[in-house]
Amino acid sequence: MNGKFFDLKKEKQDRMINAALKSFALQGYLHASTDVIVKDAGISKGLLFHYFENKLGLYTFVYDYSVRYMRLELKTVSPQEHDLFELFRQVQEAHTRAMREYPYIQQFLNRSMTEDVGEALIAVESMRNRLTDTYDCIYQKADYQHFPAGVDGKKVRTMMEWTIKGILTERILDASFQPNMLYREICGYIDMMQRLTRQT
Repeated sequence: MNGKFFDLKKEKQDRMINAALKSFALQGYLHASTDVIVKDAGISKGLLFHYFENKLGLYTFVYDYSVRYMRLELKTVSPQEHDLFELFRQVQEAHTRAMREYPYIQQFLNRSMTEDVGEALIAVESMRNRLTDTYDCIYQKADYQHFPAGVDGKKVRTMMEWTIKGILTERILDASFQPNMLYREICGYIDMMQRLTRQT
């Protein structure tokens, strides 16, 4: 992590982090513009490059920061919980808390999973594995035994994950995006799927 950067006031740190997260989340690594990032952050390009040598350095930093931040939030998921849908709710609670501070953090992390620029992929490869392992550790506790015959619990998990990512992507492009509203919408889908699997 960048020690010099953390000497800045928290408000300035967050402005720079949020500006970078937004640009990388919406444009991807290749098309994200440092000109846009410094404008959104309200700083000079010289200051940005004082703390981060180049765009790759900035991307690597915000990815590392985002993974660490999200993993801390995900520690609140109960290790005793085994219901798949309750695990989804608790994960979404963690995501929502993170997005209250950093609105584009989850979309950035989702988009990074499909990043296809070699230097960006290589720079964050080990960190990506840490986050993936965290989610796997959470969901491997899910008990699928109570699912009705013919309903594959693991496929339900995959379907829910893609549904949630799709909702987030759609809402993040909406200027009125609010983490709490997103959370309630996603919980509506979780509740509906839970009812459907119990009625089968």
